[in-house]
Amino acid sequence: MAAAASSTDRPGALDITQRLTEICGPPFARFAGPADEVAGRAARWVAVPGSPHAAAEVLRLAARHDLTVVPRGAGTKIDWGAAPEQVDILLDTGRLAGIGHQPVGAPVAEVGAGTPLRAVQATLERTGQRLAVDAPSPGATVGGVLAAGEAGPLRHRHGAPCDQLVGLRYLTAEGELVSAGGGVPGLDLARLLCGSQGALGVLVSATLRVQPVPASRLWVSRPVWTPLEVHDLVRAILAARLDPAAIELDLPGDARPRPRIRPDDPAAAARARHPSMAGRARVPSRAGSLVVLLEGGPADAAERAERLVALLDGEATVTHSPPPWWRRYPFAPGDTALRIEVPITDLHAAVYALRDAAGAPVPVRGSAGLGVVHAALPGSLPADRVASILAAVRGVLLARKGRCVVLSAPPTVRRAVDLWGELTGLPRLRAAKAHLDPHHRLAPGRLPGGG
Repeated sequence: MAAAASSTDRPGALDITQRLTEICGPPFARFAGPADEVAGRAARWVAVPGSPHAAAEVLRLAARHDLTVVPRGAGTKIDWGAAPEQVDILLDTGRLAGIGHQPVGAPVAEVGAGTPLRAVQATLERTGQRLAVDAPSPGATVGGVLAAGEAGPLRHRHGAPCDQLVGLRYLTAEGELVSAGGGVPGLDLARLLCGSQGALGVLVSATLRVQPVPASRLWVSRPVWTPLEVHDLVRAILAARLDPAAIELDLPGDARPRPRIRPDDPAAAARARHPSMAGRARVPSRAGSLVVLLEGGPADAAERAERLVALLDGEATVTHSPPPWWRRYPFAPGDTALRIEVPITDLHAAVYALRDAAGAPVPVRGSAGLGVVHAALPGSLPADRVASILAAVRGVLLARKGRCVVLSAPPTVRRAVDLWGELTGLPRLRAAKAHLDPHHRLAPGRLPGGG
C-alpha cells in the first residue's frame, strides 16, 4: 500500500482527482483507500460515475493521461482471476443502476450494470416474474455476474446469464458507447465481455430474458458417497426426462479410511475396480448430496417428484426449500478456488483425479447435470503443491475435453501457477482485445490468458 500512497504525490495527481470530481461529483471521486484493491493490486483513484456519459468521460480522461481503468461492481469477485498489471482508476459501477421501464409481462428487462441482482429479482417478483439467474455471490451486481461469467444452479435448464442476453450496452476503452442486440449487430462480439473481468469493455446495461415465477418448486435430495455413484444417478435422472431445472452436487472434503469391502458384496467390489483407486482410498466421513430442482405447476411438479423418488430407490426426500449449501461455493476466503468443466460422462473421472492428486477428498460442489463444478484446496497448501495438483488434474481433463481454472488463490499461489490452463478461445479473445482496447488500458493482464 505504500507504493499506492506515494503515487498520489506524483505531479498531476491532484489535477486528475479534481477532474474526476468534476465528472462524477464531489462525493464520488477520491484517492483509493486500503480496501480498493483488485486481486491484491492497489488502485490510485476510485471514480463512481452517475451515468453512462459520465463513465465515458472517465474513460476519455484515462485515455488522455494514459491511465489504466478497472471496472468494479459490488466487489464480490474482485479477487477472481489474474491480478491486473496496474490499477490507476477503479471505476465503480454502483450508480449505473436501475431497471428500464417495460410493460408488465414483457419478455425482457434492461438492467443497469451496477444493479444488485437481488434487487432486480425483488422488483420483478412483484409482477410475478424473474430472471433465471441465480449467481451464488451474495450482493453481486448484474454487471459483475456477467463480467465474471458467473452462473448458478438454474444454468442447467436456462443456460448461463450470458446465454440469456438479448442486448448489451458497454463502453470501449476510448469511451465510445456501443449498443448491441435488439436488432443492432454486434451481440456476438459483446458476448465476449462475459467472463472477461472488465478487460474488454465497461458494461453499462444488459437486456435479459424474463420469465414467469414458477408456481411450484420442489427439491428432491438423495445422499451420495462416491463420484461413480453420482455418475450413475445423473445418467438415470437425465434418461428419465423429468425436465429438471437444476441437478446440483455437494461432496464433502473431510475424510476417513474407506470401509473394507465385504467379499459377498459383488456390486461394491465392482465399483472398487474403477480405474482411479488412489482417490478412493479415503471417503468422506459424511454423505454428500445430489439434489434435483423441479419447477412447474403444483400437480405436475409433484408427479415428477414422485417419479424421481421411485427412480432413486426410495432413498430420496422431497422438500419445498433448498438445502443450506444450495447456491453456495465450497471455498472460503483464502482457499484456492477451482472451477472444473468436463462432459458429464467424465465428471466422476475428474473428481477422482482431483482426489488422487490432492491425496484426499476435497470439497466439490456444482452442476452435476452439466459437468461444471467448483472445488476448494486449502489456502495453506504451498504453491508448488497446488501446481502439481493442477498439472495432474489438467492432464486427465485434457484427454476428456475438459478444463480446470483457478478462480482465486492466495497471492503466493496466484503468482506461481497457471490460472487458466488450455484456452481454446484465446485467439478470439486477443483479437477482441486488440479491437476494443488496442492500448491495453482496461484491466491489463486481467483477461483470461493474460491479455
